[in-house]
Amino acid sequence: MSTAATPYATRGLVDIRNVHKSFGPHEVLKSINLTINPGEVVAILGPSGSGKSTLLRTINHLEKLDGGTIRVDDELMGYKVRGHRLHELREHEVLRQRTHVGMVFQNFNLFPHLSALDNIIEAPIHAQGRNRAEVTEKALELLRRVGLAEKADAYPRQLSGGQQQRVAIARALALNPKVVLFDEPTSALDPELVGEVLDVIRGLAKDGTTLVIVTHEMGFARDVADRVVFMDDGHVIEQGTPAEIFGSPQHRRTKEFLSKVIEPAFHL
Repeated sequence: MSTAATPYATRGLVDIRNVHKSFGPHEVLKSINLTINPGEVVAILGPSGSGKSTLLRTINHLEKLDGGTIRVDDELMGYKVRGHRLHELREHEVLRQRTHVGMVFQNFNLFPHLSALDNIIEAPIHAQGRNRAEVTEKALELLRRVGLAEKADAYPRQLSGGQQQRVAIARALALNPKVVLFDEPTSALDPELVGEVLDVIRGLAKDGTTLVIVTHEMGFARDVADRVVFMDDGHVIEQGTPAEIFGSPQHRRTKEFLSKVIEPAFHL
């Protein structure tokens, strides 16, 4: 479990209010309300097409909202209020906000022409204007932290999928984000590589950083999350502690979903 209750976890409050999102005629998010507390680790579960990844992408404004608001530490993400209306921020203002919300994607999204080290230092230098020497020192420390100190000069093509994902995690952390979002971080990995990435995320969960994790790894969600959120058909159906959601889910859809994805020994 994370250190969500510790006094020093004071940044990374995510407040999602009445969020709607459609793609054409298809409404993907339907009046989502969710608060994620500073330092909390929240796992979002649900069937494919339930809106999990879309919700994650709205938090850092990779997807624009059709309605509602999202705030991180009381800063409105992607918009500003003028009069009684919301106006979308300019691209450079959105990019500035994104430096506070790290994101780790399914498919790593590393720059193939940059080394592991250069992938990590690129955004802090160019998006945050930080000192190269300071950023490089931090990046090398992060590579050690994710177990890749010897791979600083390696290019993505020279790394396994698990190693690439660990570099992607280090890259997100290099921005000193308030929140880190994980969009199914193990789904593109061979099964034998999943554990090394999950171990890195377990370490982050102990540090008091706010983590929001969309995952199909039920055992991992049970072990690491402070709270589990179950989504279906664009709605938050149910939420609670791992013990509540995995041990005694209240909603029929949650029970049906878990009965299909949890090993028979854990069937409800």
